[in-house]
Amino acid sequence: MQAKEDSIKARNRLLASKVIKNLQNRKFEAYYCDNAIEAVEKALSLIPEQSSVSWGGSVTLEEIGLLNRVCQGSYTVTDRDTAQTMEERYDLMRQSLLCDTYLTSFNAISEDGILVNIDSVGNRVAAITFGPRSVVAVVGMNKVCKTAEDAVIRARTYAAPINANRCSVSSSPFLHSPQKTPCLINGACGDCKSDDCICSYIVETRMCKTAGRIKVILVGESLGF
Repeated sequence: MQAKEDSIKARNRLLASKVIKNLQNRKFEAYYCDNAIEAVEKALSLIPEQSSVSWGGSVTLEEIGLLNRVCQGSYTVTDRDTAQTMEERYDLMRQSLLCDTYLTSFNAISEDGILVNIDSVGNRVAAITFGPRSVVAVVGMNKVCKTAEDAVIRARTYAAPINANRCSVSSSPFLHSPQKTPCLINGACGDCKSDDCICSYIVETRMCKTAGRIKVILVGESLGF
């Protein structure tokens, strides 16, 4: 078992070196951390104290504990989950577009440095492309794909069906709960146009127009979906 883990770590470090170089060529800032603990500390080091911080939905950010650390820190936090009504929730999501630092992950990333995200409402992809002064993304190496086409396929046929299932069983009164999409029926993407579809926006981020605005932390672990 230890030999297997060591082999995975070695592969991740080698591949991450290639991906980081390609990300930097596209004007992203890019870093590699062996594990989630290191990734949380790296992310926090990229967020100035007393600054405003927000985020979109991300299993990765939740499972590594970054959101808890931010909420406990000396930041001004905009958290849509504190909303009491759907109208307030949308207002908070709009406010997050003007924060200093936006936290996120990506559904997939190609070896040549193209980032892919699927979004239902569009708040995450909107913040990634424009608005917040800085975007900090934490991405597990399990999301690295050979090509940009492979990254889109991963996002649509793997991440999206799992996220649809996650949303369908959520107890949150504000989280869209899809019930009738093909992926909930048979686990496979049906390229649907259902009212319940969570794949409204599929965005490939291929360049960081303002150099260094988007910071990607690759992590040598399997994180998120």
